[in-house]
Amino acid sequence: MTSPQSLQSPQPGDASIPRHVAIIMDGNNRWAKSHGMSGVRGHHAGVEAVRAVIRRAAERGVGTLTLFAFSSENWRRPAAEVQALMELFLMALKREVRKLHDNDIKLSVIGAREGFSSTIQKHIASAEALTADNSGLHLVVAANYGGRWDITRAARCLAQRVAVGELAAENVDEQAMEDELCLGHEPPVDLCIRTSGERRISNFLLWQMAYAELYFTPVLWPDFGAEAFDDALADFAGRQRRFGMTDEQAEAQGA
Repeated sequence: MTSPQSLQSPQPGDASIPRHVAIIMDGNNRWAKSHGMSGVRGHHAGVEAVRAVIRRAAERGVGTLTLFAFSSENWRRPAAEVQALMELFLMALKREVRKLHDNDIKLSVIGAREGFSSTIQKHIASAEALTADNSGLHLVVAANYGGRWDITRAARCLAQRVAVGELAAENVDEQAMEDELCLGHEPPVDLCIRTSGERRISNFLLWQMAYAELYFTPVLWPDFGAEAFDDALADFAGRQRRFGMTDEQAEAQGA
């Protein structure tokens, strides 16, 4: 594994460090099962991995870290597990936000938050307000989120603007669509990490990951810590990002 010291602090404009990292945190249930525990215990164990990765992302100079905490499809899970996840989410909002604020981390939650209880919605709003002016790492938690929902919602907003004459139909372009998305004012995802060995993106940030580098690891999420995150960054640093160009063009532009 890459040692923490082997990745130096990034310099301004350092292309080897992704501006935006997105993580599909997978494997909590399998981790719990392998340890003879209930699935709920696996989700609790995953919280420490979240803390470790947030710390390391901030240390490495990542600008935005988006964590897929609960998808719009996760409501299909057993009711007891969903209830436990809601309790864990609320507990994290109560206990972790002050620590984020003290470390100059800004927190945003994206997704259809109306699907959550009024108590959770209140704590989300409070957490976002507390950390809104922080200038360090931007931590985004995707909860009750789906990429198709995000794009559909953005398209509906554009349609409504056209209907009332605020926007001309011919001006509906990629930038207009992007501006209406949940992360429209954040850089696109440079690196997407998925743990537990699964190799799919599961309806996560579909628009924002159009040119993301994908990194799949067999490590289960509760075992994914700072060193594993460094391994993903080292892998990213070794890739050539061409964005449709030839190798020669990419090399000439330092892509």
